[in-house]
Amino acid sequence: MNGAEALIDTLVRSEVDLCLANPGTSEMQLVSAIDRVPGMRPVLALFEGVVTGAADGYARLAGKPACTLLHLGPGLANGVANLHNAQKAFSPVINVVGDHATYHRQYDTPLNADLEGMARPVSAWLEAGRTPAQLATLGAAAVAAAGRVPGRVATLIAPADAAWTEMPADYTPAPVVPLPALPHIDSAAIEDAARAIRAARNPMLLLGGEALLGDALINAGRIAARCGLRLHAETFNRRVQRGAGRLPLVFLPYRGELALELIAGVDLMVLVGARSPCAFFAYPNRPSELVPPGCRVLPLAKPTDDVAAALADLTAALDATAAEPQWQPHALAPLDAGPLDTRRIAQAVARNLPEHAIVIDEAITGSMPAQQLTIGCRPHDWIQLCGGSIGNGLPLAVGAALGAPGRKVVCLEGDGSAMYTAQALWTMARESLDVVTVIYANRNYAILNFELERVGAGTPGARARSMLNIGSPNLDWVALARGMGVSGTSVTTAEALDAALARACAEPGPFLIEALF
Repeated sequence: MNGAEALIDTLVRSEVDLCLANPGTSEMQLVSAIDRVPGMRPVLALFEGVVTGAADGYARLAGKPACTLLHLGPGLANGVANLHNAQKAFSPVINVVGDHATYHRQYDTPLNADLEGMARPVSAWLEAGRTPAQLATLGAAAVAAAGRVPGRVATLIAPADAAWTEMPADYTPAPVVPLPALPHIDSAAIEDAARAIRAARNPMLLLGGEALLGDALINAGRIAARCGLRLHAETFNRRVQRGAGRLPLVFLPYRGELALELIAGVDLMVLVGARSPCAFFAYPNRPSELVPPGCRVLPLAKPTDDVAAALADLTAALDATAAEPQWQPHALAPLDAGPLDTRRIAQAVARNLPEHAIVIDEAITGSMPAQQLTIGCRPHDWIQLCGGSIGNGLPLAVGAALGAPGRKVVCLEGDGSAMYTAQALWTMARESLDVVTVIYANRNYAILNFELERVGAGTPGARARSMLNIGSPNLDWVALARGMGVSGTSVTTAEALDAALARACAEPGPFLIEALF
């Protein structure tokens, strides 16, 4: 057994059984080890941003990390944007990054780079295995550092000579490291929150992370029913269970003025798995903090705490255990016939979304209508871009399909965002992933036109507009998809989109719909 085989064996024994890869020469021993060590599924992507974004999506659905396999500093750098997004989502990811042999780095060859410097900003844990035995031991430590959801990004650097060198004759497989428990909220903090809720005139719970799933979300609904308080979800969330028969949660709007309007009059905001809301960017003469005047912000549980236990304890403290939550009824807006816009796209999606589907939302300017009009459709999970770096949607869809086989994934994707990681379509085809992608093809960076006005940058001239428009030439998404093995169609009306979605959601495998408007 060499160092590469020992590392893969350690990962598999630690229940890491998916490797999302874009390898190079320095990783060939690890590639070969996946052949020789049973239990690790390899999935190839043609760009490192797809690898890291898919690892984020996989963790959100599987609840545990995949490992990535990346090539030296430049390979890691190509995946950094979606590692940033994974960090913001508290998704556990284990990066295995090959490096030059330790004795070869002194020659500063073309791919030599400050690998540690590139990895550090997007890694909560970072180590390098200089010997084969270290690779195996640090592999177990990386799994423990990444944890489960909510988790962290852990990066292990694997020099080529550590990977190819044989283990000592007396090598004993590295033990699996137990995962640490999530921090528990003490009873004094629970009682303080209960007293504050009872005393407030207009309290609310702002939910994020694990508070938006399962029993934790049901307990939040019980508290709302018992105490008459309001429930809202953060603007951007790792995963939300929503739809008919679940709680009718409303996301805080992206636009700060709309968020403040929504929560006007709230005098107590209890944060459960959420952070105190603030504007996405700074804007002239607009507030950064999105908290109503006179409102007390009470942090109860951080995103990395045991949020589910905190909500269970708070439910008991408020005598709400027997309260019946308000459930969202099944209700759909009718389909408005005619040319497509963001509202008609959302109506068609809501009508056709299969039960227990997973929706990936990177629709950008189309996100709010999609969120609003799907709230009463069949129960589903809603997955959002958490770190703000666009190009996450298609890779998230790959990872979600790998993490939850048997469930339909519907990816709502802006055309500009999709071009960052269009290579994800190839992986969908190769792995026969059950993903329906709806491209919002308005041929604009529409969000930037919106932001240009909000920041007071003046009326754009022709040169400025050219940097926000992605027409001339127009992207042909059906041709792009077909070139990577994914079938597709282009539609311009609500009726045509509705029919296309009905067909695509009824059939397994990847399919792309270009929604032109």
